[in-house]
Amino acid sequence: MAWIYLVAAGLFEWGWPVGLKLGMTDAGIRWGWLAFSVLCIAASGTLLLLAQRTIPMGTAYAVWTGIGAVGTFVLGLLLFAEPASLARFFFVGLIVIGIVGLKIASPD
Repeated sequence: MAWIYLVAAGLFEWGWPVGLKLGMTDAGIRWGWLAFSVLCIAASGTLLLLAQRTIPMGTAYAVWTGIGAVGTFVLGLLLFAEPASLARFFFVGLIVIGIVGLKIASPD
């Protein structure tokens, strides 16, 4: 169950950077998106807390941030037309390898 909490926490990590990006525009503050960010931060942190009761803290934190980093990278490409280069994909791939490696090496 702890790994389910951890993956869900990582998925909520995708929401708050998107909410922050959409929450502040040249037209001003968009409070709904900022509230969405706060909700995602709270949900992500709570789920990480639950996961860390079983999964070692270092492993949980590394996987959590890795899921968040990879997800926001993909969302940046899809939603905000951020640059897609071979080098960026290569290094995000290394993060994915690290996440999988930590799961394999985990005692759980």
